[in-house]
Amino acid sequence: MAPPQTVPRRGLFIGGAWREPCLGRRLPVVNPATEATIGDIPAGTAEDVEIAVAAARDAFSRDGGRHWSRASGAMRANFLRAIAAKIKDRKSELALLETLDSGKPLDEASADMDDVAACFEYYADLAEALDGKQRSPISLPMENFKSYVLKEPIGVVGLITPWNYPLLMATWKVAPALAAGCTAVLKPSELASVSCLELGAICMEIGLPPGVFNVITGLGPEAGAPLSSHPHVDKIAFTGSTETGKRIMTSAAQMVKPVSLELGGKSPLIVFDDIRDIDKAVEWTMFGIFANAGQVCSATSRLLLHEKIAKKFLDRLVAWAKNIKVSDPLEEGCRLGSVVSEGQYEKIKKFISTARSEGATILYGGARPQHLKRGFFLEPTIITDISTSMQIWREEVFGPVICVKEFRRESEAVELANDTQYGLAGAVISDDQERCERISKALQSGIIWINCSQPCFVQAPWGGNKRSGFGRELGEWGLDNYMTVKQVTKYCSDEPWGWYQPPSKL
Repeated sequence: MAPPQTVPRRGLFIGGAWREPCLGRRLPVVNPATEATIGDIPAGTAEDVEIAVAAARDAFSRDGGRHWSRASGAMRANFLRAIAAKIKDRKSELALLETLDSGKPLDEASADMDDVAACFEYYADLAEALDGKQRSPISLPMENFKSYVLKEPIGVVGLITPWNYPLLMATWKVAPALAAGCTAVLKPSELASVSCLELGAICMEIGLPPGVFNVITGLGPEAGAPLSSHPHVDKIAFTGSTETGKRIMTSAAQMVKPVSLELGGKSPLIVFDDIRDIDKAVEWTMFGIFANAGQVCSATSRLLLHEKIAKKFLDRLVAWAKNIKVSDPLEEGCRLGSVVSEGQYEKIKKFISTARSEGATILYGGARPQHLKRGFFLEPTIITDISTSMQIWREEVFGPVICVKEFRRESEAVELANDTQYGLAGAVISDDQERCERISKALQSGIIWINCSQPCFVQAPWGGNKRSGFGRELGEWGLDNYMTVKQVTKYCSDEPWGWYQPPSKL
């Protein structure tokens, strides 16, 4: 029996309860693999953001914070572990909803749910460990002073997340924010919000204190912008496009509000001629650009090939690409589903046509698969004969499209790799480990992969340089994103300080 092709009808999740948006409007949910409308989500506006921020502010300060912000990390850890357990219990259901909403293969969505649960569990451990790290002493040069450090939650945080990994990208922010003791208002992308609303349902089920976590769905200008500019939101964490990141920075600057930004990318993958196993390198190259239909901020979308192996490598790359199963994402063995929306589909096609008009060669792909008549599907696409002035080289496509350029010398490869305004990730494939270490140091990116592409672990920092943003998510750095450091210093001597001369006694 086929699974139902609909999504649950939810309201906004505010203050631990469901409520319809103030203006009563809703947005359609479209399955990008079939183009069918399968439900709707609330269209929140500034009025709804106001209510959600007030709920989060109340939850943060209620009873002096005893119920959340100033509670023990161990108490918060219990809630995070309960969320993880519910994610595991509902893994199949959540993965199906994610696939219906975003078009990604069901296998990928299932793996994402595993990562979601692992992320909540990881930050539960860090929350618990936080208790033992409080009042860490500072060594001082004067014995009559004692000093220590308190780590405290930054406050109410606004979390604005993208559509490519809807629940996972939200979790990268929600889990550390709650572990730190913050309260949160999550605004997911209007293109894929369903699983984030289900996270609200899970928080209700486990009895998370009302207002600690809130979800506002809706359009960016109507819901995201009021959240990022709200005077009672203490920090904004954003993942998305560089252009939207600029607007968020501008808005936050008016109140000197801290932001962390994980923005676009145009990441390079350099393959040297000393590799012994070309097929192994080809598979990592494909995983770096065709996983999740290339809708990955860190996708290694610029392939730099040593000229000695370029032809052989590309022949194998095309052969492997032809073997990818492009299908309805619910079909068993699907490895390339649809892109998320008609708008994204048309944008990617425009990139491909522009590359062709600028003189590039579409070596493989570039069109709709012939066997798929509906849905926003694109073949895996390989583009060669690239010049560095071309749009396809310089701008983020966010689709299953890789552009290829040859190099002769190591220094040339590094120069080409760094020839970008972005700096999120980079990769090098070589059997010469010393060369790999040199390249790792030379690439201007926040994440470097050696002999692989796109592995991601919750324990390791994630974030970029240049116009790919700043701040780090995941690992201990992700927790630090949502905390402030308070110095407490005490004068311990019975003697007066003695800086001023005391007045005469009468």
